[in-house]
Amino acid sequence: MKDLTKYYLDKEILFKEIEEVSPKELKSRKKIKIYVATATNRDYYAIFIVDSKSRFIRKNAEDLMLLESQLSQYKEHNFKKKELLISSALCSKAKKLLEDNKWRVRVDFM
Repeated sequence: MKDLTKYYLDKEILFKEIEEVSPKELKSRKKIKIYVATATNRDYYAIFIVDSKSRFIRKNAEDLMLLESQLSQYKEHNFKKKELLISSALCSKAKKLLEDNKWRVRVDFM
């Protein structure tokens, strides 16, 4: 969480509250870190961190969007900002699909 806070502080985004949500709470077996955060300007963030060795493909993007809808039902909140922080290779079709659905994809994490 310290890395996450420092990363966003470099982007000039300050959070007043960050909460980690386990994928088990969303009935998922994915190896992913999920955070729900509130910025000081009252924007609500759903942050997903993927750290894998394999390429992130379109199927993974569809699974991620499904996981986000489960998160919004679990928290009973629609998030204004949805972000994917990824350190592995990213398929261009997956990136386009996420950006078309109002996601922000940041490949430079870690």
